[in-house]
Amino acid sequence: MFKKIMNKKLLKNQKGLTLIELLAVIVILAIVAAIAIPAIGNIINNSKFNGVKADGINVLNAANLYYTDNPDATDGVTVDKLKEDKYLDTAGKIPGGATVTKEVPRKLYGQVEKAVKSFTVTFNNVTIDDINKDEKKGSAIDAAYSIDTKSK
Repeated sequence: MFKKIMNKKLLKNQKGLTLIELLAVIVILAIVAAIAIPAIGNIINNSKFNGVKADGINVLNAANLYYTDNPDATDGVTVDKLKEDKYLDTAGKIPGGATVTKEVPRKLYGQVEKAVKSFTVTFNNVTIDDINKDEKKGSAIDAAYSIDTKSK
């Protein structure tokens, strides 16, 4: 008898979540997810674009080393040549046919297909300073984009 009374008391003292509380938690999680998912997408696109710009700077720096070692070179150097001569381990997304001019400051010409989202990014006669001055965010690119001497 005593056990039955104790069991009833224990059952009354048990606490749990009601259906309303559970639904409130689910709604809050859905709101947080709705805010976070687009923000994560923007971060990814910005990172991809910044990565392409960093690849361009890396190629320009490798070309500077190449021209320092080869001052009698007459033409622009391609990314493939920089990799072949071990001035560049990898060009990232910069294609092998992209060219860096001999003139100082060095200028990069090249086109990166599907760099951000599905759009092309073109380096059009740009120096390292031009790339660094470009303030466009990858998440704002909604068409083919060209980084050139006027980019801001």
